[in-house]
Amino acid sequence: MAKIIDIHPKDPQPRRVAKVVDIIRSGGLIAYPTDSSYAFGCHIGDSKAINRIHRIRRTDKKHNFTLVCRDLSEISLYARVDNWAYRLIKSMTPGPYTFILPATREVPKRLQNPRRRTIGLRVPDHALVHALLKALGEPIMSSTLLLPGDEYPLTDAYEIDRRIGHSIEAIIEAGPVGFEPTSVLDLTEGYAKVLRAGRGDVSAFV
Repeated sequence: MAKIIDIHPKDPQPRRVAKVVDIIRSGGLIAYPTDSSYAFGCHIGDSKAINRIHRIRRTDKKHNFTLVCRDLSEISLYARVDNWAYRLIKSMTPGPYTFILPATREVPKRLQNPRRRTIGLRVPDHALVHALLKALGEPIMSSTLLLPGDEYPLTDAYEIDRRIGHSIEAIIEAGPVGFEPTSVLDLTEGYAKVLRAGRGDVSAFV
């Protein structure tokens, strides 16, 4: 069964953050809050945890995973970013946006879109997530916590525990969480193309 770990959303307790990071490093799958909604999270290189997300969400190999990063320097390590795209991302981060970009060799092929060799990246505006990323020292592999048949992601740690607590190792409880996933912008074709309108404002690109 999953451990429910209470962490302050604006002043995360280092010991509790370290406990979550240990779970990730040891191959665990977590549910954690972001600035948009709850998400699954695991170690970037953990194929078993990624396969578990596929099973829980009932997705196939075409499912787009997201690398949640601390800042723009990490984004440039995992994706090829043109100058115009860099300026756009800089103006919109941190925030509830996911950017689709061509993946570099640092990204395992199983995490890339199998046809386009792209990866989703984002920098959330959430103190707890930044504390996790700082302690981990690398991005968190993520996917929106949207279960089969549900219209919206789950928003409550105890409901998550009731629904899938038997399938993951930890759930972070950090107060109220939204139910809208991120807005997704494809930046691979020389302009910003809206793939999903979520919490982030994308009216300038429609």
